[in-house]
Amino acid sequence: MASPIEIVDLMTAEDRTVPDAVASQRERIAEAIALIEHAFRNGGRLFYVGAGTSGRLGILDASECPPTFGSDPSLVQGIIAGGMAAVFRSQEGAEDSPQGGSEAIDQFAVRAPDVVVGIAASGTTPFVRGALSRARECGASTVMIACTPVAGAVRELLDVLILPIVGPEVVTGSTRLKAGTATKLVLNMLTTGAMIRIGKTYGNLMVDLRASNVKLTDRSERIAMVVCGVTREEARSMLAAADGVLKVAIVMNLLGVGRAAAERALSDAGGSVRLAAGKAPPE
Repeated sequence: MASPIEIVDLMTAEDRTVPDAVASQRERIAEAIALIEHAFRNGGRLFYVGAGTSGRLGILDASECPPTFGSDPSLVQGIIAGGMAAVFRSQEGAEDSPQGGSEAIDQFAVRAPDVVVGIAASGTTPFVRGALSRARECGASTVMIACTPVAGAVRELLDVLILPIVGPEVVTGSTRLKAGTATKLVLNMLTTGAMIRIGKTYGNLMVDLRASNVKLTDRSERIAMVVCGVTREEARSMLAAADGVLKVAIVMNLLGVGRAAAERALSDAGGSVRLAAGKAPPE
């Protein structure tokens, strides 16, 4: 039996291969980001569809978007085989139903210009395949993330195939390991990349965050201090004048205007602080 340190060394060695597998798909990931950006700019949404670990990873990424980017919860959504109960406890057999995937797409009223990203480490999950097929019929763009080669019949359903081949798992078939890590890296890039493209950041600062707790309120104040070169008290006053909306507070300060004018400037600039203020972000 392996010792604890031998297990750690083995898993660490295997995990080191994951970033290279993801990097091999850089062009495909960029194509998917462009599709998602187009959807967001034209009233569309992003849906992740998966079963088991894949479905849970999609829900995790979707749930992080509102607090990080101030996005509406409907903009990025996760769909998991077996419904929300499957987030906490495996729903055996749910992933084997293509009809279930198709019905889920109808339940969420998927349409153009939405993007549906199917997540299936094996590339064969029937629930995901059914969802992608129905999404395509509804006019949505379709993407798949898989970690093993995908059959031609599935490829025909896709606009973009992202295929980080991570190789055998440390525990055979346990795709929550390297495949799960690769999937999470890709999902990070899809939503972060699309949110950057639609102006949810200013440089590397999350200027559209939703200050829903003490930590995020503090972060809003610190970002205002960095961008505008003000004190903590001045940052608080700025945010109060902007009704707590960080982007508006920043533009008010940089342009020397009131809230209404700052909001108009942001609207005219498509939500981009850089364009609204005509100033590059701090390094």
